[in-house]
Amino acid sequence: MSHPALTRRALLSASASIGSTLVVGGAASDTKTIAGEMPWAPGVASAPLPAAPGPNRFFNSEEAGFIDAAVARLIPADDLGPGAKEAGIGTFIDRQLSGSYGGAESWYMQGPWADGTESQGYQARFTPAQFYRAAIKAIDSCCRNIYKGAAFAELPTKDQDQVLSGIENGEIKLEGMNGKVFFGLFLQNTIEGFFSDPIYGGNRDMVGWKLVGFPGVRYDYRDVIEKPNQAYALPPVGIQGRPAWGER
Repeated sequence: MSHPALTRRALLSASASIGSTLVVGGAASDTKTIAGEMPWAPGVASAPLPAAPGPNRFFNSEEAGFIDAAVARLIPADDLGPGAKEAGIGTFIDRQLSGSYGGAESWYMQGPWADGTESQGYQARFTPAQFYRAAIKAIDSCCRNIYKGAAFAELPTKDQDQVLSGIENGEIKLEGMNGKVFFGLFLQNTIEGFFSDPIYGGNRDMVGWKLVGFPGVRYDYRDVIEKPNQAYALPPVGIQGRPAWGER
């Protein structure tokens, strides 16, 4: 964070750099040659489960307070629209950490634990869920030592910005972990939630898509595909449609 709060311009630049990871599993004995048939059957795909707002599944009340306060500084509400807190990023991260991502179920998590380079990606020995739980505790403990007993969520926004900036650039050290690595993970998850399909709990009311003009997952673009350089006037649509398409 070169500035106290991440600007939307910087946010959009950062989001473009987020990559995806393809995990391929299964032994050679599990392979099957497909011939004379379709390699799939209808209705057996792993459909995403809607992450409806409601009680947290992973965070306790103190942790949820930190998340809401911190994401509101990473992507603050401004004259362009709602920020991360209003977009439900707390729900998005909570649901991710309570599932297979939080448990790193598809990741290699065995040793050795040598220090990696930034180009090697995530190298922490914590699962994401463990990392968040330990880091939030360490950040609140650090804040209480510096700010006379106040946890991060209780600080003025100016002080919250200073804490996050200090963790990002390494000036603030967290006990037992690499704060810079945690900040990178937290920022990445915040951006993912802000631009993901609303079915996963973030991007509430599709505020992230509206910000960048993304149309979502409409099934048919034939009426506009041959009209370049014209604004797309239709509202975005998610996997579950959009609120205006509710039952009548």
